[in-house]
Formats: sequence, structure tokens, C-alpha cells
Amino acid sequence: MEQEQKGIYLGIDINERYTMISYYQLHMSEPQTLSTVMGSESYQIPTCLGKKRGMGQWFFGNEAKIRAKNNEAEEVEDLLQKALDGEEIFVDHEKYAARDLLAIFLKNILSLSGIAYTRWPIAKLVITVDKVSVEYMELFSAMLTKLGLDTDKLMMVDYREAFYYYVLNQKPEVFLHDVAMFDYRESDVISCILQRNLNTTPQVVNLTYGNHGKLFDNKDEQFTEILKKEFEGRVVSSVFLIGDGFDGDWTKQSLQFMCQGRKVFVGKNLYSKGACYAGIVKDKKIDWPFVYIGANELKLNLYLKVLVQNEMQLFTLLTAGESWFESKGECEVILDGSPELELFVQEPESREAHVEVLELTDLPERDRRTTRLRITAVPTSDRDISITIRDLGFGEIAPGTNKSWEHSITLEEDNTWEN
Repeated sequence: MEQEQKGIYLGIDINERYTMISYYQLHMSEPQTLSTVMGSESYQIPTCLGKKRGMGQWFFGNEAKIRAKNNEAEEVEDLLQKALDGEEIFVDHEKYAARDLLAIFLKNILSLSGIAYTRWPIAKLVITVDKVSVEYMELFSAMLTKLGLDTDKLMMVDYREAFYYYVLNQKPEVFLHDVAMFDYRESDVISCILQRNLNTTPQVVNLTYGNHGKLFDNKDEQFTEILKKEFEGRVVSSVFLIGDGFDGDWTKQSLQFMCQGRKVFVGKNLYSKGACYAGIVKDKKIDWPFVYIGANELKLNLYLKVLVQNEMQLFTLLTAGESWFESKGECEVILDGSPELELFVQEPESREAHVEVLELTDLPERDRRTTRLRITAVPTSDRDISITIRDLGFGEIAPGTNKSWEHSITLEEDNTWEN
């Protein structure tokens, strides 16, 4: 138990401009965000490196920029994108793989303020980015390998999902009704509205995304109009404002509107904290009566019909709401009867299930209950599942043929099924 309490959940929000890191342990009241300056709340660390000229010394973040400005170091910018593209770059007359440099940057990030990954075991390292992709998963898996960390500890969520985990880990009055977030970190104002369906178990959470473009000279009036449009027909409990764009004293009219019966929060580290919460939910360290079906999450539940102690049951292979990048379902069963399997496919907000009968053609004839099968279900997208069934036989009684059958299940956009 003591070792479990010492396990650390790390949340890293990384983009081309800035990186932020938060950490959480089970005894803490909430995640804490780290700064490069002790005691400071300057959480945004520029995503860049600087190499001291003529030496092998590297700087990161603000120090890299300051050293480069003073001509003491050569700065490496666009580090994330260059690593994602697999580029090789010249720094101080030497060639480096961008991925190696990103690993140096992340090692420095992980070691901030003495919260080194060598000090406590990492329970989960959660990376949050604007949009999760297979390329990002491969990149950060490679980063963990370079840093000598277990890739099984890696989890990735996008910003909307980090918002979902953050909000629903707050006090219930914060999400009593809908919750709104406005992200003004880049040139455009992005909105995300969280809404719960109280009639489902678990509660299905929907996030509505919007891009409201740029704000010009009359920013306060423009933003107030955006708020009125987004809140129309809704009861909103809380509003979260994220990003540099809200710095300054320009939100007078809009703030007055937002505070009419609503809680308003302003900050920049919501995503990295939300990533920490994502890790503890993934590890089932807290009760979680919610499911969110976003762009990266499976849109279906997949069950296998099995007989257990003379009682028919549904064994869960895949669960809607889990990241399709990371999900995999596998089990072994003894075939009893005709050479076929029944899979039940269900959408999370539906009470009905669609039945898929998978036929095992050319399966060798054997006595009843002498055929053992391994069933593997792997998502290939949020709506597509690849099913592999392999004949393992039954020991010396019925040697396995290692024959396999491939099936696919697809949920089309109009909610019709294909097999």
C-alpha cells in the first residue's frame, strides 16, 4: 500500500509553443503543476532546446531562449513537429535526430523541482495534445523507450478529454448542470460544452466543440456575444477560461455576464491536471460513473456469449469509451456445439444489441468440448473492430491446427452494421 501511495501520476500538456507538467499522488487533494522557477506560477515552459556553443550542454524552456538571445546557445524550435516528422537537424554544426532532442527535452521536464521519475515509480504518464493520432502514439512510445520507461505506463488524451476528466473530478456543484470551457491560447477562440445524460448508467457525457474565430478590437463585446450564443437554451453551472488570450483586463462585460449564477475559473494548466485525473480513472483508483465517447474512443461495446457453470453470460471483450488506440480484448473458450460464435455489439446509449454470428468454416470435426479457441478483438478505428479466432485444439486429446479465422465489424455513420 505504501508503494502504491508513492506511485506518481504525471500529466504533460505539450504543443508547439509550450509544455506544462502536473503530478498527482493518491494522498493529494488535487494535482500540482510544476514550474521551472521555484515558488512561481509560471507554468508554461517553451517547447524548445538550446545547445551551448562549442559544448555538449543543453538548456530547455525559457533558459534556452534567454541563452540563445544572448548568443550563448543555438536554439532548436518546432521541436515537437520535427520529432513527429522524423527529421534530422543541424545544431552547432552537428547533426541530431529530432526525436533524440525531444527525449532530452522531456527528460528535463520530468526532472523538474526534484519530481524525477527516478524518485517515485510512475503509475501512469498521460500526454495530452490537441488531437491524438497513431503518429503521436508511436512518437511518445519511442520517447518512453529512449528514457528507459515502461511504455505500458503511457496514455494519451486530447484536450477535450482532459477537460472532461478535470471537470468531473471537481466538487459536484461545479458540474451540476452543463459546463463550458473557452480556450484562447492561439489566435482563435475555441469552446467546449460538457453535458451529462442523467438517464443512462454509466452517465454518457457529450462534449460540443466550436471554433469562434479571432477576436478583434472590440474583444469584450465579441466574446460576450459568443457566450450568449453558446449559453442559449442551456443551464450552465461553471465556466473555465484557458490561455494567454484572457490575460489583461479586457473581460469586463463578458465576465459580468458569465458570473450571473455561474462559477468562473481562469487558468492555464487545466489540461495537464486533467491528464493526471485521466491516469487515476484509467487505473480504476476512483469510482467513475461516466463514459465519454469522443473522437479517440470506441463507439461500441463488444460482448461474447459464453456458458459459465450452466448459466449463459456475456463476456466483455471491448468497452465503449475506452481509447481505441490502446484497447484490446482477448479470451480463450471451449467450443460446445456448432462451429460458430455469437458476438453482441451494443452502442452505449442503446438498450438493444446487434448479434453477429461468426462461422468457423473448415474447423476439424471433434468430440464436444475438445476444441479450445483464442479470440482476439483489436480496434482498427473508433468504429472498426478486427476479430481473430485461432484453433488451439485440446492438448493431446485433439492437437490444435493453429488455423485462424478473420472477421471485421464496422459501425457505419448512420448506425447500421456491417460484417
